[in-house]
Amino acid sequence: MSLAWGSERVLLTGGSGFLGSALAADLRVAGCTSLCIPRSAEYDLRDRDAVDRLHRLARPTVTIHLAARVGGIGANREHPGEFFHDNVLMGLHTIDAARRFGVRKIVGVGTVCAYPKFTPVPFKEEDLWDGYPEETNAPYGLAKKMLLVQLQAYRQQYGLNGIYLLPVNLYGPGDNFEPSSSHVIPALIRKCVEARKLGSHEIVVWGTGRATREFLFVADAARGIRLAAERYDSAEPVNLGAGFEISIRELVELIAQICGFQGDIRWDESKPDGQPRRRVDTSRADAFGFRASTQFEAGLRQTVEWYEAKVNRLEGAVPATS
Repeated sequence: MSLAWGSERVLLTGGSGFLGSALAADLRVAGCTSLCIPRSAEYDLRDRDAVDRLHRLARPTVTIHLAARVGGIGANREHPGEFFHDNVLMGLHTIDAARRFGVRKIVGVGTVCAYPKFTPVPFKEEDLWDGYPEETNAPYGLAKKMLLVQLQAYRQQYGLNGIYLLPVNLYGPGDNFEPSSSHVIPALIRKCVEARKLGSHEIVVWGTGRATREFLFVADAARGIRLAAERYDSAEPVNLGAGFEISIRELVELIAQICGFQGDIRWDESKPDGQPRRRVDTSRADAFGFRASTQFEAGLRQTVEWYEAKVNRLEGAVPATS
């Protein structure tokens, strides 16, 4: 199946979120002129009737399902039931509506959290079922993995053309910087910027710093999803990553340097590290021509600059010129 974005009616759930906003911009540049981005206040995707009403209105030919209840380790530990319940229902109803309303292609976007806790590095898609996910985010990871199960089952029984992508941790301008729900990079940027502004002599970071993560710039992730939607039609899941890993300790030191924070870093080892290591095998994405192009430090600098500008606007300050 080939897609010409100018002739497709695209339903983009989660299109007003961090990744969704980047993907919406990417799709428009690619020529998409019919893009429906539902608001949760109008269409609760946990409600089958609301999802049906959305499909009757939008009449999508392509659906990209990004909508999710997400957060960092803290949010996952506090709301495991909600994270499981909400993500399962949103995926269940969206995929089933795609079948019933004749959507020609649906893209399900999962999470690297779906992989087993002790997966050989780099993570290969065939390792996905070889163990239980890391405990702090297992309900979320398993709920998102159910998208893959449903898409494969619907392809087998109904011929629904559904594909499933597994992006690593994302970062970039527009990320969520709220302390109660942010992921590691925005949380660390906020800590370092606030500490610098307040003249604090230290910041406290969860864990030991030994865990590793792989990060993908949000614009690269958006391009990868678009390319997969255009060119990939297999039932097999595909990793989207940048092909590197960095320890949390190295990450904190790099962010502190970029943010201009020169104080001490204190590690709270009573808090969990999460999954010990994360880096994915990206070779399967070669099938649709995806390679990450943003250098990590350059992407971090863009993210810090975006956040500092936002803080300055909120404070009524004039950003410093370089």
